[in-house]
Amino acid sequence: MTTELNYLRTWIGRTQAEQELVSPRLAQQLAATLGYEDAPHAGSPLPPLWHWALFPHIVSQPQVGVDGHPKRGGFLPPVPLPRRMWAGSRVRFERPLLVGSLVTRTSQIVDVAAKEGRTGKLVFVRLRHELEDAEGPLLSEDQDVVYRESATTAYSPAKGPIAPEEFTWKREIVPDPVLLFRYSADTFNGHRIHYDRSYAQGQEGYPALVVHGPLTATLLVDLVRRSLPGESIASFSFKAVNPLFDDAPFHLYAARAAGSNEVRLWAANSEEVLCVAAVVTLTAPASAFQK
Repeated sequence: MTTELNYLRTWIGRTQAEQELVSPRLAQQLAATLGYEDAPHAGSPLPPLWHWALFPHIVSQPQVGVDGHPKRGGFLPPVPLPRRMWAGSRVRFERPLLVGSLVTRTSQIVDVAAKEGRTGKLVFVRLRHELEDAEGPLLSEDQDVVYRESATTAYSPAKGPIAPEEFTWKREIVPDPVLLFRYSADTFNGHRIHYDRSYAQGQEGYPALVVHGPLTATLLVDLVRRSLPGESIASFSFKAVNPLFDDAPFHLYAARAAGSNEVRLWAANSEEVLCVAAVVTLTAPASAFQK
């Protein structure tokens, strides 16, 4: 693995720049998927984390792998492990993206590391994204992508860690295939574990369709926006701990201590096992990120 890792690490420092228009239609689709009747209109702020639907990795059909992801290679290092997941992100917001604006994203590979996990070999690729428009910086994000070995046994339900018991706000989410398909479509995410039940169960060993980690993270931030509509978000971080599935409801939680500008967030499955852990840092009240 050492020789192979050294080769993969030659990708560190590579950069890529892309431009995309924040289209009103995309904002409308995301709003509908997240349960809003009204969508942000042209010139209005795009809510936090909705930028994840921008800059999808688009390849022609012959370049799609068996899992629905683009085949290995190109900007990302060609990690030979077959399973790829979004492990977490840390985002710092400078200004909101505006619907209808042209946005540039510059991405850089900042690290490639190997670890041994409970399920076998893991390779983590860390990306740094900088978004800007004609007025200057919008946000910066460090994204962690993890590559894993093929599933060799049936999925074993997570026994822990158990989610915290004290919270300030709570929301139940009842996932279904339509929600997962719509978010996959919004983000142009072809990963079959989110919409192809036979593939998710037969090829990757999951008990049901997998809820997107970024969708869960977006729903957690949405809980903050609904609960604190007068405050803006300065930063957000999340880590995927255990998968969530569409075969049972799950819960979103938020906890804020009195006088604190930090909100702890987490998502737990129906057994109250922690699945996603996150933190939001708030700034002074501002209209930019209001509901």
